[in-house]
Amino acid sequence: MASLRVSPPTFLFLLAPLLVLATVNCDDEEGHVLSGINSYRQSHSLPALTKQDKADCLADEIADELENQPCPSGGITPAPASQFAQYPKPLDKCNININTTAEGVILPVCVHDRVATLVLTNYTQSRHAGYLNNSKYTGAGIGTEKDWTVVVLTTNTVGGSFTSGVTITSVFGVSTIHYYLMFVLLGLFLAIN
Repeated sequence: MASLRVSPPTFLFLLAPLLVLATVNCDDEEGHVLSGINSYRQSHSLPALTKQDKADCLADEIADELENQPCPSGGITPAPASQFAQYPKPLDKCNININTTAEGVILPVCVHDRVATLVLTNYTQSRHAGYLNNSKYTGAGIGTEKDWTVVVLTTNTVGGSFTSGVTITSVFGVSTIHYYLMFVLLGLFLAIN
C-alpha cells in the first residue's frame, strides 16, 4: 500500500487557510455585535445566540434597504418589526418561506457612524432588550450598512427557524465545511505518520 508523505510544515500550510477563514468570521464588526449581545444574554443567565445563515442573509438585505434612510431624530431606536411580509424581496433573495418567520423578529438600530458601544447600548438599553432577554430566541443574523445595524432573531421552532428543514448552524464562526476539511486534513496527516 502506497502512503502519501506530507511534512508537518506542508500540513500546516494546507491547514492555514481554514484557520484564517475561521478567525475572519470572529473579527468582523457583525461578529463583535453578536459577541456583545451574547455577553449581555449570558449576564442574564441566558444561552448564547448562534449565528443563523438565513437570518444573517435577511439582516444584510434589510440593512441594504435601510441604507439610505436617515436615522430617526433624537437617536430613538426604531421599533422592532415582526412584519416580515414588508420585506418580500429580501425574503425571496434569502430563500426564506414567510411561514417560517412568524416567531422571529427584526431589530433595527440606527447610530451615526455605527459606534460599537452605542450600537450595543441601543440593543441592551431600549425596547429591544426585552427580545434579547427572551430565551425563546436561539439564533441571530446581523447585517450592517452605513449607520444601520439590523439584528434578526430566530427560534428553534418551525414558526421561527427560517428554514423548512433541519439546519446545521455554525459554531464559533466555523461552518460545517470547515469542520469537514479540517477532519480530512487531520486524517491525511495521521495516515502519513
